[in-house]
Amino acid sequence: MPPYAFYNKEFVPLPEAQMGIMTHALHYGTACFEGIRGNWNSRDKQLYLFRCADHYKRLLNSAKLLKIGIPYSADEMCDITIDLVRRSGYREDVYIRPVAYKSSEMLGVRLHGLQDGLFIFVTTFGPYLDSEKGIRCCVSSWRRLDDNMIPPRGKICGLYVNNALAKTEANENGFDEAILLTSDGHVSEGSGENIFLVQNGHLVTPSTHDRILLGITRDTVIHLASQELGVGTEERHMDRSELYLADECFLTGTAAHVTPVVEIDRRKVGEGNIGKLTKELQRLYFDVECGMSTKYMQWCTPVYS
Repeated sequence: MPPYAFYNKEFVPLPEAQMGIMTHALHYGTACFEGIRGNWNSRDKQLYLFRCADHYKRLLNSAKLLKIGIPYSADEMCDITIDLVRRSGYREDVYIRPVAYKSSEMLGVRLHGLQDGLFIFVTTFGPYLDSEKGIRCCVSSWRRLDDNMIPPRGKICGLYVNNALAKTEANENGFDEAILLTSDGHVSEGSGENIFLVQNGHLVTPSTHDRILLGITRDTVIHLASQELGVGTEERHMDRSELYLADECFLTGTAAHVTPVVEIDRRKVGEGNIGKLTKELQRLYFDVECGMSTKYMQWCTPVYS
């Protein structure tokens, strides 16, 4: 059974979902997107979409920033996604990519006077970072964009050139991931992940004032740490030097899950291995996103009836 896409308001085989080379979003980055995990639970023989409605609520907010009209509610897009994944017939972990975009085949820098489009496709997606051994990070020379440049709280396609520059710089210098600072030198986030430190038994993470994406995995981890482990989270400005002195560090994201950081700028984080709290949060998050925890089944949408 071939994978399918939802394109131009209908389901089509993925190879048939094609757009013209003059499409506005391709030239100017006038699009926004989401990434949604579908996790295969072999015990239940079920594929669970994790926090699907929350992802689509964020997509609607991102689209609002770009003056993109989406003719569906979050719940309607969840229903479309369930149908899409079911048609594709996957019995393994998948990744769903919805994109809302300016679809006019027209040149000219603007947001107004253009047609809007939406497509969704599903594909397989392996490990994004090494969550088993932990990763090595560096502080990027590229700074995070300010909110009055391109709003980082939206998953705006054009903004991700900033992330791509940082990621490639890190990889070409022998690191797994980059950590970006704000224009005033505070820690912001990774190229595709939020960042947490463990200090004296509690979590510290950059606040919304530090040009971060309001991550759904971030929100999940804050909730699980508080409700399941009794560990609080402090959201505040974070100095670069705190990265080097933390007891533990990890990144969170839909693609990255909960990924331990064992080294930053060639300095060991803690003892240079995966910390106790990080490992416990990894375990909790995996159980929740795969539908193994009955307490949090409201976050898991089953695909197959």
